Parts: sequence; structure tokens; C-alpha cells
Amino acid sequence: METVPQFGSPQPGRAYPDRPVTFGVGVRDGLVALVRVEPADGPVRIDLPGGGIDPGETPQAALAREFVEETGLEVAARARLTLADHYFVNGAAEAFNTRGVFFAVDILAEHPDRKIEADHTLFWRPPQAALTLLSRESHAWALTCWLRRG
Repeated sequence: METVPQFGSPQPGRAYPDRPVTFGVGVRDGLVALVRVEPADGPVRIDLPGGGIDPGETPQAALAREFVEETGLEVAARARLTLADHYFVNGAAEAFNTRGVFFAVDILAEHPDRKIEADHTLFWRPPQAALTLLSRESHAWALTCWLRRG
């Protein structure tokens, strides 16, 4: 059985229900796709693109949906990089233990008109710089796994 690392620290007395999520490492011209998330009701963070897996959705389908909603990039999951769980409180103060699956993705096309999440801004950084910018340790872990694969 695969060991899944757990990131974050739960606040005592607070429930963290499981939430399946998926995120991806997309690279273009040697730069990693990142999103600056600016929720109206929470702090700014830097994430890999991705998000929640809806009931009945595969991680790969959720990843493709989330990528285009957040960035306008059409992607396909190429290879699973790692699993990682993370105690997380979102901008609406909802707590979850995100149960994450992270993929390397192929960027297939750009569709700026399909980006619908106004609080997400796509930007690109070299991998080492991206590591220092990512807000969540689980995302940095996934990017490190990608880097180690070469």
C-alpha cells in the first residue's frame, strides 16, 4: 500500500472532512503554470491549477475541467506524480482534509474565453522559483516529485 504524506496542521477541535482534489504540473517553454488565487473572503495564495473532484468525476476529468475554468488552458493528464493530503481552510473558512492526486499534464490548447474563475490569475515561473512561491506544502511536494522525475 502506498504511503500518502499528510501536510498542514489541523486546528484543535475543528472537523476536517475529506475532500477529493486533483492538481497538475503544466509546463510551457520551461515554465510552470501557477495560479494566483484572490478570494474575496480570504488571503491570497499561489497554487498549482486544479481543485475539487465532483461526485462521479474521475481525477483526470476534474483536472481538465478545473484547469480550463481557472486558466483557460486545455490539458490532458499524462502521468500521476504523487498523492498528498493536506489540512486546508479555504477563503470561506471551510475546513477540509484535501485528499489530493497530482498529475503531470500536457497543455493541448489555450481557450481564454473558457476561463470562468475571475479570482484566479494564470502566471508562469521557472520550476525553482515556483517552488518558493507555492502556498501549500502539498503543492510544493508535488512539484518536487515532478522535478525529481526529470
